[in-house]
Amino acid sequence: MGLGRQAKLLGENQIKVVLAHLAGTNCADRNRLMFLLSVDAALRAKEIASVTWEMVTDSDGNVGDVIRLEDRAAKGKSGGVVFLSRRLKKHLEEFQGGRTCSGAIIRSRSGKAFSAQVVTNWFWTLYRELGFSGCSSHSGRRTAITRWARNIATAGGSLRDVQALARHSSLAMTQKYIELSEGAMARVVG
Repeated sequence: MGLGRQAKLLGENQIKVVLAHLAGTNCADRNRLMFLLSVDAALRAKEIASVTWEMVTDSDGNVGDVIRLEDRAAKGKSGGVVFLSRRLKKHLEEFQGGRTCSGAIIRSRSGKAFSAQVVTNWFWTLYRELGFSGCSSHSGRRTAITRWARNIATAGGSLRDVQALARHSSLAMTQKYIELSEGAMARVVG
């Protein structure tokens, strides 16, 4: 039941540490938003770099409840609806600051949109600075998918719903992302 080369999951305490760390960085609002797009919305590095304001706002320019991720911004043709957590929606609204925004959300200080490689490198540097061995830009995605899988039954859903949330073409792929919980296994047997 080893992880092999999969990115490690982030625990709740690690998520708090990351958010606290990012609060003290240059471009703190943008950096927190990048992290939350990973850990709350399960976006891949390419998707974080490619998501635009037009995908998250309604016709009045207000942040909606979903990201309408276009295929061109996703891996393969895996675009679709990505639901926003309350925390992520709040950060998007604060980042927007009531302005009418367009184009890429994640940009450098000079205004240039980040590439997928820049996002990947940003996560790599972040996790190394914090001493989180084995974490990568995919850690947030695995964390979100595992959290959804553990909570979906309480919302009346199934693993197929998690597959749809993850925008995976196969249930087998979704299952590869989900971390086993020995504690849960012991409780259900006990």
